[in-house]
Amino acid sequence: MKVVAFNGSPRKEGNTYHAIKIVAQELEKEGIEVEIVHVGDKLIRGCLACGMCAKNKNERCVIDDEVNDWISIMKTADGIILASPVHYSSISATMKAFLDRAFYVSGANGNLLRHKVGAALVAVRRSGGTQAFLQLMQYLNYAEMLIASSNYWNIIHGTLPGEVLQDEEGVQIMRVLGKNMAWLLKLVENGKGSILEPAKEPKVVTNFIR
Repeated sequence: MKVVAFNGSPRKEGNTYHAIKIVAQELEKEGIEVEIVHVGDKLIRGCLACGMCAKNKNERCVIDDEVNDWISIMKTADGIILASPVHYSSISATMKAFLDRAFYVSGANGNLLRHKVGAALVAVRRSGGTQAFLQLMQYLNYAEMLIASSNYWNIIHGTLPGEVLQDEEGVQIMRVLGKNMAWLLKLVENGKGSILEPAKEPKVVTNFIR
């Protein structure tokens, strides 16, 4: 099995990276491969709301950049970790641009990520962690993913790169998240073929304008 972790930090080996590594170590102990993709240092344009991914149905965004490569990786992975630093009580701008496009392409092409195992985590200096964490969780929930949890919100604290390793509670949260994600991945893998998954329902779209 394989998990792909997307690092939304501009710093390749900052605190978001260290948080991912704690989770990854627990997954790797269970024989699960982990690939870390560095998103935060790329120039990623936001969604154009053009609707071409829904029209073309080719599982690609019309903006031809790294996002299409990352969508392909997500499709083949068994699990996905979304990780970001906190910028003004929010996820990083580059991470949001990537997620908006990737998850829209997924939904417009039959929900490519449905029933994959997902997890989210954030690294923060002081405040705004819960808001950013909930932002990431919205993507997982929208895609009908199976969400791995920990024993608290998946937030770890630190300023300089590596300082999060001094946050004992945060480290435990990430470690438990990794263990729970590995367990959930194995449950899904072992259930295939023996437990019938729910049928996919066509999406109903409404608004309140009459």
